[in-house]
Amino acid sequence: MNSDDTTNEFITVVSGPPRSGTSLMMKMLEAGGLTLLSDDSRPADKDNPSGYFEYAPVRHTSRDAAWVALARGRVVKVIYALLPHLPPSEEYRVVMLERDMEEVIDSQRAMLERSAAVGAALSRDALIAGYRRQLDEVERWMIEQPSFSYATVSYNDLLHNPEPQLARVIKLLARPLDTQMMTSVINPALYRQRRAEI
Repeated sequence: MNSDDTTNEFITVVSGPPRSGTSLMMKMLEAGGLTLLSDDSRPADKDNPSGYFEYAPVRHTSRDAAWVALARGRVVKVIYALLPHLPPSEEYRVVMLERDMEEVIDSQRAMLERSAAVGAALSRDALIAGYRRQLDEVERWMIEQPSFSYATVSYNDLLHNPEPQLARVIKLLARPLDTQMMTSVINPALYRQRRAEI
């Protein structure tokens, strides 16, 4: 897709599996100078002290995508499973977060334990395989869509060496961002579920 859009009317989407750093990327893009489409439907808590930056109507996109027009020129967070439900009449540039899948599962389970919620009764390996299959399917789908372009960003690398990851974001969005401000909001102390080094 042509990346020299000067209208700024494309929609920047932050996506990925749960607990993959999407909230951090939303905060970073806001710090970098972009405008978010979010509300207070999911306030900050112990799992995301800085907030989730979600927009409630996104959850119902599969049956009502009227909100999408409000996202033109802004940044919105959309879970990966809902990407195929976005109307093809808009242009989307997707920042797709990826994280070590074992850490994703550990982080989800820790969050469920803190909230006393019940998680899926699947094995760790089954959950990881399911996520990988679904993410692969969504990425293959995006490649085939003329209204979508995307870049993958590693959450793990973002915490330790953000510059190369931010360069991918800037190339995708084709607009200047304040990378110093973006990196200033990274809080390594919130990186709590780490895969053990072997």
